[in-house]
Amino acid sequence: MCTVVLTLRPGHAWPLLLGANRDERLDRPWDGPGAHWPDRPEVMAGRDRQGGGTWMAVGHHVVAAVLNRPGSLGPAPGKLSRGELPLVAAGHASAAAAATAMAGLDASAYRPFNMVLADRASAWFVRGLGIGQPETWVFAPGTHIVTSHDPDDPASIRGAAHLPRFRSAPLPDPGTGDWAAWTALLSDRTGGPAAINVPAQDGFGTICSALVGLPAAGGPVWLFAAGPPDRAPFRPVASAS
Repeated sequence: MCTVVLTLRPGHAWPLLLGANRDERLDRPWDGPGAHWPDRPEVMAGRDRQGGGTWMAVGHHVVAAVLNRPGSLGPAPGKLSRGELPLVAAGHASAAAAATAMAGLDASAYRPFNMVLADRASAWFVRGLGIGQPETWVFAPGTHIVTSHDPDDPASIRGAAHLPRFRSAPLPDPGTGDWAAWTALLSDRTGGPAAINVPAQDGFGTICSALVGLPAAGGPVWLFAAGPPDRAPFRPVASAS
């Protein structure tokens, strides 16, 4: 179960702030963010070497992340890789356009998934339940958390534990490089089953982390920790050309 936290502030100099921890099997190979797909030069993303896709992608206009739904970890015979979805979404001109494209998919072609799609103007949640077509809805302004459950769902023990903490914490200021409060929260290993930075156990845990800020004008600020965020430093990622 991965975690995405986002704050939406229409009209602000930094209208989108996003933080994400990726939880995965420790032996599943991957590459850090880069322009790994020659047919998608506008997209930067970490690459899952096993499935060939990604868990989060940043394009010229759209940030896109995919998460598993409960009980759907890993691939399944006959299903397409969910890792392709952020690559497709991040290539769109807006989050709204990406959400429309995702809503037109055949959800039965994939294992159940959640997606977060965001740009400077809006952010969207996409829910694929493995049947029919994915559902979409727009996030309201404010701070939200997405896990394997729906946004801000109290049934998510991780979401219920950490959403109040993010909502009460000082917001990052990407313009000055101040991400301290969110870095500390994403790095927290406490809380047992509700831990947002999952300690390695049975070959599974948090393997990397990301922070993204989209300004009202100009390119994104993207910081990436190539390991658990309490151990690996956040370093800048260059935008795609």
